[in-house]
Amino acid sequence: MTLNSTPLIGFIGLGHMGGHMSANLVRAGHRLLVHDLNAEAVQRLVDLGAERAESIAELAAACDVVITMLPGPPQVEAVIREMGPLLRPGSVWVDMSTSTPAAARVLDDLLSERDVSRLDAPVSGMAKGAASGMLQIFVGGETAVLERVRPLFEVMGDPERVLHVGGLGAGYTVKLMINQLWFSHLVAAAEVLTVGVKAGVDLEVLHRSLLASPAASSFLANDLPSIFADDYDESFAMKLACKDLGLSIDLGRDVGVPTPISAHVEQIYRTALAKYGPDSGEMIPVRLAEEYAGLLLRPAEAQETAA
Repeated sequence: MTLNSTPLIGFIGLGHMGGHMSANLVRAGHRLLVHDLNAEAVQRLVDLGAERAESIAELAAACDVVITMLPGPPQVEAVIREMGPLLRPGSVWVDMSTSTPAAARVLDDLLSERDVSRLDAPVSGMAKGAASGMLQIFVGGETAVLERVRPLFEVMGDPERVLHVGGLGAGYTVKLMINQLWFSHLVAAAEVLTVGVKAGVDLEVLHRSLLASPAASSFLANDLPSIFADDYDESFAMKLACKDLGLSIDLGRDVGVPTPISAHVEQIYRTALAKYGPDSGEMIPVRLAEEYAGLLLRPAEAQETAA
């Protein structure tokens, strides 16, 4: 099977990320068979031109490539156990979920016997990156398998940022480490900004100073400013952020490396989860820091308007 033969692509998981990713594949002209527990999400894709699969079994048996974009390891393991025995010989399973190597390899022997290849290819870029087709994709697996499905990755992500990071499982690991560092950036930035503003420095002056300093980062430049507009990014829920933090810390435990900073960040996130709810945005720990300081990280003009 090659992607030059107009293969049928299966897509399971049409949430905040998967809905956009699958829509981009349809718009690019790929034949897509979709399945999700949310009937409305399926209907949105059907309206764009995708075909509906009534079950995971139906999708697995029909497709040349199956892409999964699921909440986490339990769902990944459940889906591969259901569809693994039905996947077509010579097909490819691509898991783009934020998961763990263990969840994906439960049926490795069976997949090998059936000549089914797999890749782990989790993504970064939030829902806005999924919508624009500019995700960063971290691929673990064989180079030859990656090249077979690269045209799909280059529709869902930035072609320059489809990165082959190693063998099976490496994609999962890289994504967990990226998430851990991003969440750590958020907690540190919230602390720095609330202290600085509480001490009397103008928020915008402090932000510009940080960006002009050795402490500058992509997070400070591109992600943090949404807070200044009262946007805590509800496109990615706290329950998922806490799940990812837990997986990262579990990985450190598995490889025997202490993770004290990561553990502290996780506890701050879980405190925010308890206070603001599981569906609050992934940047809501900044709100926690704001409450501790008794202020809001907003430009002076916005503060005056609110007053």
